[in-house]
Amino acid sequence: MIKQVNINEVLTNPNNPRTIKDDKFKKLVKSIKEFPQMLEKRAIVVDEAMMVLGGNMRLKACKDAGIKKVWVDVAEGWTDKQKKEFIIKDNVGFGEWDWDAIANEWEEDKLDDWGLDVWQPEEEVDYSALDDVDLEGALSGKEQGVKRGIQIEFDPEHYEEAFELINKARKEGKNVGFIALNAFRDC
Repeated sequence: MIKQVNINEVLTNPNNPRTIKDDKFKKLVKSIKEFPQMLEKRAIVVDEAMMVLGGNMRLKACKDAGIKKVWVDVAEGWTDKQKKEFIIKDNVGFGEWDWDAIANEWEEDKLDDWGLDVWQPEEEVDYSALDDVDLEGALSGKEQGVKRGIQIEFDPEHYEEAFELINKARKEGKNVGFIALNAFRDC
């Protein structure tokens, strides 16, 4: 059932797995201000308690845009399992962009304003200053002795302890990579 309600009746889902970065959020707010009619065709999906299942970022952007009423589509009779499934499936990006069609049919600056990340050519770089440099000779043998890194993830509750222990070992002149290698050999 699609209906228009006061924006304050709609509850943000605290378990929303999606985020939006500042620049993209600003573009979403701008888009809503410029074309609020699209909100009726892209209603925020909520459950019977008015908790958002799909459209948390649009709801947040609508609030920032000063919108007082939003369109919601109430998912009635859904199980908790169906609600959780919808939250993920609604945010999965299926399909691929046809970049040739996009390049020929839409203006690049408009696409960027609308939040679509479009390829931007790099500025022309003049590498002629390197013409007389023998890079191959200068770089040969340099790989020997160059340290390389591996990223290791820690759960939040272990991160601080790991950080402190690694820094302590480094200050004592220990080879942290060798310590980790030996620990993995013992696994």
